[in-house]
Amino acid sequence: MTRKATQTNWVYILANRYNNAIYVGSTSDIILRIAQHKAGEIKGHTKKYNINKLVYFERCDDMDLALKREKQLKNWPRAWKNDLIKQSNPGWIDIYEKAIEDQKSVDWE
Repeated sequence: MTRKATQTNWVYILANRYNNAIYVGSTSDIILRIAQHKAGEIKGHTKKYNINKLVYFERCDDMDLALKREKQLKNWPRAWKNDLIKQSNPGWIDIYEKAIEDQKSVDWE
């Protein structure tokens, strides 16, 4: 296998342990970014409210599309975001390990 020349981008949603606070973000390296959130290295809303559980992510082949999707999700009502999460992760479990697998498989396509 050869390393993929184009960069894959990700839109993600994090929740706190009670699922009553969430954060929508985008990144080109989901493994690193979520690790930073989990370690409390990113100042602001996620650190203040201990939002570090990955509950949703989606892949975007273009960063412009990822940023547009992030903005779209941020503007959605909370109920819509909850429904989006529940479609793929009804138990709101931490899916960080799945994200690691997905990014590694994309990196080597």
